[in-house]
Amino acid sequence: MNRFLLIICIFIYSTKPLNAQDLVGKANSFIAALNDTQKIKALYPFDTAERYRFMYVPLDDRKGVCMSDLNETQREAVYDLLKTSLAEETVKKIRAIQLLDNVLKEMEHQKPESNYRNPLKYFITIFGIPSAKTIWGWRFEGHHISFHFSANRKELVAGTPSFLGSNPAIVLQGPQKDENVLKDETDKGFAMLHALSAEEMKKAIIDTAAPNEIFTAAKRVALIEHPGGLKYSEMSPANQQILLQLLSLYIHRYTKLFADKMLKQIQQAGLNNLWFTWEGYTEHVLGKPYYYRIQGPSILIEYDNSQNNANHIHTVIRDLTNDFGGDLLLQHYKESHTP
Repeated sequence: MNRFLLIICIFIYSTKPLNAQDLVGKANSFIAALNDTQKIKALYPFDTAERYRFMYVPLDDRKGVCMSDLNETQREAVYDLLKTSLAEETVKKIRAIQLLDNVLKEMEHQKPESNYRNPLKYFITIFGIPSAKTIWGWRFEGHHISFHFSANRKELVAGTPSFLGSNPAIVLQGPQKDENVLKDETDKGFAMLHALSAEEMKKAIIDTAAPNEIFTAAKRVALIEHPGGLKYSEMSPANQQILLQLLSLYIHRYTKLFADKMLKQIQQAGLNNLWFTWEGYTEHVLGKPYYYRIQGPSILIEYDNSQNNANHIHTVIRDLTNDFGGDLLLQHYKESHTP
């Protein structure tokens, strides 16, 4: 669909009463708050290749409308849209991660006019026409934050890939000293490892050296063919529960409604098919890198803290059957737009 025609169609849909869940209403409220120039930047067709772009490092060529070009009311509309799909605690983490760019700017002695580190250098892109009758999606992305959402009419059907990172993992000096945005992900990962018996731990640790990055990075298709590590079925009942608590921490980055759907999908794929894998140091010490992941037939979660003297965290959630909404959703979209 031509992007200018798309903008006209969105205006028509958004002026009609909608009975969709809050997701659609908040998306249209955000679009309505944009001026024409901002809409041209923000709005794309659903079937564009741009929808599959996934990157969590600082970039100058991201597509979408940048938060630095929005006024305060428009920015709050972005956070309101995030809250329709993410837990309140996740939105707090997002805001905190954005502010870490101020810490990095100071640490790196960048000039005040430099835009490389900027807590407002985050982009919002809408794909398709948000309504109770359409297939559509949206993306929020910038340094160390990336969320890709896909919706079918009234329902959020996918929220991955999703990425949260933190650099520094622990702020060591300055006004934000001791801030530790992803503390829960760190503490519960080590709690899982340290709860294991000697026999379980021997299986879980597959390498004494941590990788320098999450294995799937920003790949279009997330794939680790041979999970390795310790299977859920090989754990004691108590440790199985600890693993499920760690899994739940990540899945509940989303709203309870969507998290429950994801957990049901994981259960249907078989809890006994889950793996817990650890690489690197087994004690949490600054400068000692470590990595863990949880993998099953439908889910992959990675955590890595190895860069910048092991004070730089990357975490990702990938739905192995439904990333970017999956092929079936795109097929339905194309069928519904066939002349």
